[in-house]
Amino acid sequence: MRYLVLATDYDGTLATHGRVNDETVAALARLRASGRKTMLVTGRELNDLLRVFPQADLFDCIVAENGPLLYWPATGKEQVLGERPPDEFIKALRDRLRHCPLGNRNVEPLVVGRVIVATWHPHEIAVVEVIRDLGLDLQVIFNKDAVMVLPSGIDKATGLSAALSELNISPENVVGVGDAENDRALLDICGYGVAVANALPMLKERADFVTTGSRGAGVTELIDKLIASDLRHQY
Repeated sequence: MRYLVLATDYDGTLATHGRVNDETVAALARLRASGRKTMLVTGRELNDLLRVFPQADLFDCIVAENGPLLYWPATGKEQVLGERPPDEFIKALRDRLRHCPLGNRNVEPLVVGRVIVATWHPHEIAVVEVIRDLGLDLQVIFNKDAVMVLPSGIDKATGLSAALSELNISPENVVGVGDAENDRALLDICGYGVAVANALPMLKERADFVTTGSRGAGVTELIDKLIASDLRHQY
């Protein structure tokens, strides 16, 4: 086999409205039965992910928070790859957002994870202003309406690379699949990059292959091609 690992995004790729359908769950099980490994590479916080997707054991590793947190379901081991932005940044941003409500959104205006700090469009301007005012070395990464703040140099590619190093597998032996801006780093590091049919145009342009199906149906389509031919007909 050339491709030993499937690395997939969660929201908008594996999941539809936060949930993974039974057909896609079964496809992941088939892929593992074929002798390949699976990795979930997501912008979600780990606890939030495990709440909506209890089948975490379908993955050899979960790269959470858009890169800085690795979770190994088989052992429960966690590895943190970066430091959370300082408390002064979180306080300043929270104070700023208090005066800029998100309207009727049923979401928290600011999410603070193990490393990630996240909010929503249109608050990226406030985020950039606070980073500038405090002179911090932080980066802003977009995922459609999500606005994520992470230490510079940490993204889905660095998280996946760290996980692969633990398994002694080259990124060239990985198929990556996603749908949004923050998945560009994921596709760029993988030996073969795939965009699901509902992906943003900019990601489709970067991909080696675009699925016919959207979201979970697209991932299932990709898995079936991997099992049947190791994607030999695609390159």
